[in-house]
Amino acid sequence: MTKKHEDTSADRPTKESLIAQVIDALPDWITHLIQINSLIANQMGVVTNDFHCLHALQQDGPATASTLAGRVGLTPGSVSRMIDRLDAADCIKRVPDPDDRRRVLIEPTGQGLERIGAYYAGLTARTHEDLAAFDDEQLRTLLRFIEVFRRSAVAEVGRLRSTDSGE
Repeated sequence: MTKKHEDTSADRPTKESLIAQVIDALPDWITHLIQINSLIANQMGVVTNDFHCLHALQQDGPATASTLAGRVGLTPGSVSRMIDRLDAADCIKRVPDPDDRRRVLIEPTGQGLERIGAYYAGLTARTHEDLAAFDDEQLRTLLRFIEVFRRSAVAEVGRLRSTDSGE
């Protein structure tokens, strides 16, 4: 029989090495999520930016074309073409703004949201199964992690958009 390994503080990774491991693991995870979104967008007959628009509409509700352009980082001309593609794919509809009849809002269609849900069904089911292995405190930590890094990513998008790279 082998001697049972005792867990000593010398055997435990340092906080710095754990931070490095998390940072090193994120790009691979993010790359796979980007690939999933790209594959789903392709199967829906739209491009990835169009798919990001649908996500923004699903999360934040109907919006004007200019608001959508800001949310997904597109020019007004690009967002116009995106809206046309999403409309042709039956993923969005144009509706009058109830607060200002001169404006048009873009909103996702039920069919478009159902299609997205169907494509994500497998990942959603696996995620539920994976998360069931975590206790309540671990889930709270995951939620905190996601929110902290979502805010950080939003801030970085803003910084990069406002920075002139000189190229």
